[in-house]
Amino acid sequence: MPNAKARVLVVDDDANLLASMRRQFAASYELVTARGGQEALDILASGRSFSVLVSDLRMPGMDGIQLLSRASKLYPDTVRILLTGFADLESAMEAVNQGFIFRLLSKPCPPDALERSLADAVRHHGLVESQRENYSLQRFKRLLEGIVQGFSAVVEARDPYLAGHQSRVTALALAMARELGLGQDDLDILRIAALLHDIGKIYVPADFLNRPGALRMEEFSVIKMHPEVGYDILKNLGEDWPVATIIRQHHERMDGSGYPNGLAGEDIVPGARIIAVADVVDAMCSHRPYRPSLGIEAALAEIGSGSGVRYERRSVEACLRLFREQGFQFPPAASAF
Repeated sequence: MPNAKARVLVVDDDANLLASMRRQFAASYELVTARGGQEALDILASGRSFSVLVSDLRMPGMDGIQLLSRASKLYPDTVRILLTGFADLESAMEAVNQGFIFRLLSKPCPPDALERSLADAVRHHGLVESQRENYSLQRFKRLLEGIVQGFSAVVEARDPYLAGHQSRVTALALAMARELGLGQDDLDILRIAALLHDIGKIYVPADFLNRPGALRMEEFSVIKMHPEVGYDILKNLGEDWPVATIIRQHHERMDGSGYPNGLAGEDIVPGARIIAVADVVDAMCSHRPYRPSLGIEAALAEIGSGSGVRYERRSVEACLRLFREQGFQFPPAASAF
């Protein structure tokens, strides 16, 4: 789909000049015209966003400097160009110095000079919009970070044996993903999924999680529901952020022996295959109410024996390289990622 034309508002009390501008620039821009300052402000207030506002200086009623000054306060992202005759140059330069005019052009303005200025103004508007979007994205990421950390803390508070588990799984999963060459977007998604992979356990009775003895079959069946519950909690994040799907599948196994849906092979998304390995390694290295830590060698032996069967081979190989060749260690929770 081609990019939409930039919308430009041209203000002048000369109908012939406006008609000439429409003929010259209609093919390149979505051109809107106004015969005076108040009409221009009414158009701007209609809700349509404009990349560029071009105004003549001398107009009845509100002149161009007054218009652009007001527009700079009401619609600061719209780039402003002033057209002026030589006699008005001093007052026009003062307007430039006040900072609310992007470019000052003398009248009559050669068509090619105006065309270049419009193109420069549209590019400038694009940069301003990009910076604003980037700032908004950074704010959203900080907000999301706080929410994710809060949810993670809630889960771990209900089960003291899980304290630090999600952050350790996150650290190992991210290290594995980098070893496998995943890009930054995939790393961002994996990080959130790993931090929240056990969020569904908030619906599991605390007694089931903390009991020293063996669980009955029906109790373990409740615990096995936590990937599906986690999916239900986060499924509205959208397809571009498959966090919920990764969480739903992190206990699936390559041979179809996992849960909750018995998926196998390529039906399991890559992020879930990575977290499955990291989750098993940390779980076996951690103390549990029903057993002490089994240690890192037992954990690596488990994923090694299950490579290509229960666990994805590439993920296992990446994990083994991290521990056996690169000296990976689980960091403290505060610096896990």
